[in-house]
Amino acid sequence: MTFDLAGTRARFPALASGVAFLDGPGGTQCPQSVIDSISTCLVDSNANLGGAFAASRRSDGLVEQAHAAAAAFLGCRAEETIFGQNMTTLNFGLTRTLGRNLDTGDEILVTRLDHDGNIAPWLELAHDLGLRVDFVEILDDTRLDLDDLQRKLTERTRVVAFPLAANAFGTTTDTPRIVELAHGAGALAWADAVHYAPHRPIDVAALGVDVLLCSPYKFFGPHLGLAYGREELLRSWRPYKVRPAADEPLGARFETGTLAHELLAGFVAAVEYLSGLGWDAILEHERALGQRFLDGLPDRCTVHGLDTMDGRVPTFAFQVEAIRPREVAERLAARDIAVWDGDYYAMEAMERLGLQPDGAVRAGFVHYNSFEEVDRLLEALAEI
Repeated sequence: MTFDLAGTRARFPALASGVAFLDGPGGTQCPQSVIDSISTCLVDSNANLGGAFAASRRSDGLVEQAHAAAAAFLGCRAEETIFGQNMTTLNFGLTRTLGRNLDTGDEILVTRLDHDGNIAPWLELAHDLGLRVDFVEILDDTRLDLDDLQRKLTERTRVVAFPLAANAFGTTTDTPRIVELAHGAGALAWADAVHYAPHRPIDVAALGVDVLLCSPYKFFGPHLGLAYGREELLRSWRPYKVRPAADEPLGARFETGTLAHELLAGFVAAVEYLSGLGWDAILEHERALGQRFLDGLPDRCTVHGLDTMDGRVPTFAFQVEAIRPREVAERLAARDIAVWDGDYYAMEAMERLGLQPDGAVRAGFVHYNSFEEVDRLLEALAEI
């Protein structure tokens, strides 16, 4: 397969700086089309919804277009999509809404593999409602322990909250099996796809999940949250909303206040960009980037998690012998190489592997990264 990497990189203005942006798990750069769409919206459609004048009507159309783009991206109906400030805020809102249907003593299963954005909302809900939260364990290689999940399911389990891919280690999960186990116990399958979305196509119908959340700024768009909720489920919930707000379209009843319309315009452009590029090209190039990293990693570095590209996306948490993660990140930054350090809000996973309080260095590759950037990182790790 031919992938025009040079042409792709030319579409991202930030990449012209010469910095190797290997910090994709914390947020990706935007193509010019996304930037232009945000700017154009602020010029042409900077008005609230429902007005009789032209700018307001354009805003109405933009919101409808954004929900249609979200549906295409997630593989669902537009009415099943919900926008919000960010994934975490959306998750707090949706879990709080579900809480109206839960009883004291009901159980929620979360995993030690996940970002706290799909853990803390459940802990807070449990605190308020007298629920029980239990953690599904991970294995030493960072794979989710599905036997432990099966053991911990009970007749009181109402939700199994889990990631499609781990933001700390890149590990992917066996979503069909998790959904099967959750539904077999009468529980909802509540998926965090934030780290998965930049690397793999999403089809919520094929996955079988009941709720899925992600963040467009992780897949080349602006800072937003996006959620899918199965229609029957959303219709069964009483939303937290102001009285004049409409109940239809369905997903809109969970969108509190006025959305950031300019960011919705950027989101539409991001989805169009990915659609034009194609997932086959992304998958092949990212796998090659990850393999190059694994093959060239200096002996002084230790990767936490899978040492193969099977069962993962190209995100790597690692240690450099005798150097604290923050110092590694600072030394790499001095060479114009951007990586993360710490726990990246994956507190449970880091605790499980004994990596707290410093965490680990994290390098994550996306499709706009080059082999030369991987080599720059490897050379720097050998020298710092």
